[in-house]
Amino acid sequence: QQRLVESGGGVVQAGGSLRLSCAASGSIYSINSMKWYRQVPGRQREMVASVTNDGTTNYASFVEGRFAISRDNIKNMVYLQMNSLKPEDTAVYYCRGDNTVWGSQYDFWGQGTQVTVSS
Repeated sequence: QQRLVESGGGVVQAGGSLRLSCAASGSIYSINSMKWYRQVPGRQREMVASVTNDGTTNYASFVEGRFAISRDNIKNMVYLQMNSLKPEDTAVYYCRGDNTVWGSQYDFWGQGTQVTVSS
């Protein structure tokens, strides 16, 4: 099972930018989809963005046009560029990998990184 380690979180003022990174312990070349989720205490974890191994991206409506996800299959890294940040973007951000092997689906998660946007 792969390990994922997120970094890049912190405190930023509204309107600012942050770039989150997710480092995988092994190759992500064949991983079907890499995703970013976020969670606020007391609320369900929600998907923010995803990128497939052919580069297709998908975004939640609340970040469309502000966030950009990318993956580097050589460095085994996934990134989330977050621009025009809002206080409501404050959350713990998690990296997730989704894959299917021999017909069995599985996912694996990182430990999360805190993002705080001050008004």
